[in-house]
Amino acid sequence: MIGSNAFNYINILDKAADASWTRNELITNNIANVSTPNYKRKDIEFQTYLARELQGKGTLNQKVANADLNSLEASVYTDHSNLSYRLDGNNVDIDTESAMEAENQIRYYTLLDSMTQEFSRIKSVLTNN
Repeated sequence: MIGSNAFNYINILDKAADASWTRNELITNNIANVSTPNYKRKDIEFQTYLARELQGKGTLNQKVANADLNSLEASVYTDHSNLSYRLDGNNVDIDTESAMEAENQIRYYTLLDSMTQEFSRIKSVLTNN
């Protein structure tokens, strides 16, 4: 994490990419346990925290610059821990997990691309005196 509010946009993208990476690991684990009796799928919560942090008055740039990065920690949870879709107590649906995996991969690579573009802009500003 870069220690300046001027780089909060990159820091927020970094936190989002970390959450996306963790989500990919959780989805992979869910898929691996699709046949494990009584296994309950796991997921991560980050987008709600990010949306809450960016609410309020001001432009998006102002909100990002003033964002509290410490409040943007993702949390892992067990999804529908009291429900199961099958008789063996497992609640993993392979089709849903596969779709979530594809969506998450697109999100992750989009976040990386956004960070790369932001660093390119910063580099351009620093090298064009």
